[in-house]
Amino acid sequence: MQTRRYFSGIGLAALSSLFAAEEKSEVHPKLPGLPHFAPKAKNVILLYQHGAPSQLDLFDWKPGLAVRRGENLPDSIRQGQRLTGMTAFQEKFPTAPTIFKFAQHGQSRAWFSELVPHMASCADDLCFVKSLHTEAINHDPAVTFSQTGFQLAGRPSIGAWVAYGLGSENQNLPAYVVMVSQGGGNTQALADRAFGSGFLPTKFSGVKFRGGADPVLYLSDPEGYSREARRRYLDDLGKLNQMQLDEAQDPEIATRISQYEMAFRMQTSVPELGDLSKEPESTFELYGPDAKKPGSYAANCILARRLVERGVRFVQLFHRGWDQHSNLPREIRGQCQQTDQPSAALVKDLKQRGLLKDTVVIWMGEFGRTVYSQGTLTETNYGRDHHPRCFTAWMAGGGFQGGLTYGETDDFSYNIVDNPVDLHDLHATMFHSLGVDHTKLTYKFQGRHYRLTDVKGHVVKALLS
Repeated sequence: MQTRRYFSGIGLAALSSLFAAEEKSEVHPKLPGLPHFAPKAKNVILLYQHGAPSQLDLFDWKPGLAVRRGENLPDSIRQGQRLTGMTAFQEKFPTAPTIFKFAQHGQSRAWFSELVPHMASCADDLCFVKSLHTEAINHDPAVTFSQTGFQLAGRPSIGAWVAYGLGSENQNLPAYVVMVSQGGGNTQALADRAFGSGFLPTKFSGVKFRGGADPVLYLSDPEGYSREARRRYLDDLGKLNQMQLDEAQDPEIATRISQYEMAFRMQTSVPELGDLSKEPESTFELYGPDAKKPGSYAANCILARRLVERGVRFVQLFHRGWDQHSNLPREIRGQCQQTDQPSAALVKDLKQRGLLKDTVVIWMGEFGRTVYSQGTLTETNYGRDHHPRCFTAWMAGGGFQGGLTYGETDDFSYNIVDNPVDLHDLHATMFHSLGVDHTKLTYKFQGRHYRLTDVKGHVVKALLS
């Protein structure tokens, strides 16, 4: 009986907002007791480079490799590592140093490839981790692991955990928004479960925004259907859903009620959000030549800034096309042309608006790339296979220490030699910046209390200011 009253209470609370369109009741309230301590950040923007960028060609400079071009990677370095089916049967593993020039930038003297000059201009705002490692060697389980803390599907995504714990600051927009842009080259499948809610209530799933005039599917009313008619329809539908909730006691029905109300509010908030016409020309110049193209990575970066300005808790951008098993020099140039300037512009834009101190920006992929070439190595061309043993990510803002490079790999960027950071550690540290103890943000499912970091993860305090 107590459970019945509890779920009915949820439904009635949500239904009450249906009868008052302008009422500002909390659609996504934070959990009691959160944050656990004073946060450094309120929002997160995750710039996810889907397909795994090559750390060797972007950030992890290994000058000694130049004299080893074409040499077989020593067994003492490879150490019998598990390989993918794409290179497991290669007779040789020719060392492939990058063909791109590197230089140090900023007072931090951080290393950047010539491919990312705009990121290099933000050197002292970026916190590099060069010793990330993961358990998975293929894309789908690696993406699933980096997004949910587990290789098998079914767990909540990072954004869903954040929305569940900290709620929303804007009752007219979702707590968790996702945008996807398409790069060139080889693209891997991207399942919606990468930003799903798993066993959490579905209202914590990421809401996918598309490029164009109608960014959210099924949000707009049909032509000739007035807002007043929509209001009446939702009021009646809410009563029917409440009857079903009272009978079935299914919390997903309560979610349905609240999400209909959210959709009604978004009919006003989303068009205003997506209208970039009031942005000054200097904004488009800052974000680069693709900034006016709806659905591009650059345009999505502008929308990410606009979303956190409006209090959206977690914004995730997936940019596809980084899976470069062959023709890497040509393909990575294209990817960087699309992503370098907008990524840097986002950091600069947030900073000049005073938002960077409250926002964590994370740039990462699912794993790294091998030092040896997949297939034929020439003077100007090579490819790289998947490499889970080490890869590079950077963070900016939200209490992360700008100008820091943490962790170190060996001379081949193959093994970690100092300060390894597990993905669970990165998740725990991100939560810490949000004022959340990752061991205490849990959800009971099938008799067990689950958390994003599973039974692992520790806060890497050296990354925080």
